[in-house]
Amino acid sequence: MKILTTNFLTCAVKACKTSPAAFPLHFKDAELERQEVDFNPLFLKNVLPRLEWDALKIVAQELGFTSLPATKPFERPLSPPPTEFPVAGGDDTDKMDVSETEPPQPSPQPNTPEENDKILRDLHSLLIETEVMEGKLVCGNCGHEYAIKEGIANFLLPEHLVSGLMSLRRYFTCVEQLSSAFDQLYRW
Repeated sequence: MKILTTNFLTCAVKACKTSPAAFPLHFKDAELERQEVDFNPLFLKNVLPRLEWDALKIVAQELGFTSLPATKPFERPLSPPPTEFPVAGGDDTDKMDVSETEPPQPSPQPNTPEENDKILRDLHSLLIETEVMEGKLVCGNCGHEYAIKEGIANFLLPEHLVSGLMSLRRYFTCVEQLSSAFDQLYRW
């Protein structure tokens, strides 16, 4: 299971769907393996906007990867807000001054191409080349553990954690019992 995958997983228990503690799932007894994959910076730049950066930092730190930047790399800084807005129905001289509002924050200094390449290669190593082969994923809300065997996580829930499924099985069991009772009744 690639580390990238964990950024898109939450606990399958219905009660955890609304709890912020259910994401990210936390690794327990993880056995990591590194498998070299061709470096693809375009893929990384396209997947970065979809990542929950704070969750990724938590998972990476739990696995011993402490070199992630504090903020998501390659995010475009917002342009400073305008200090004047045109007034509706007015000409160019009618402007509403909003310079009293909060001043724009300075944008961070852009990285050099070498720094950008290093960041992308570090992310590639963590997200794409690092795999969890054995271990468990644990929900921070309910504590349910999902086993990982041979790099595949098992997200099937035991019956007692699946709401609705038990009542559906009980319903069909009752229907089967009624059906066999009617069959016996009408055979006489």
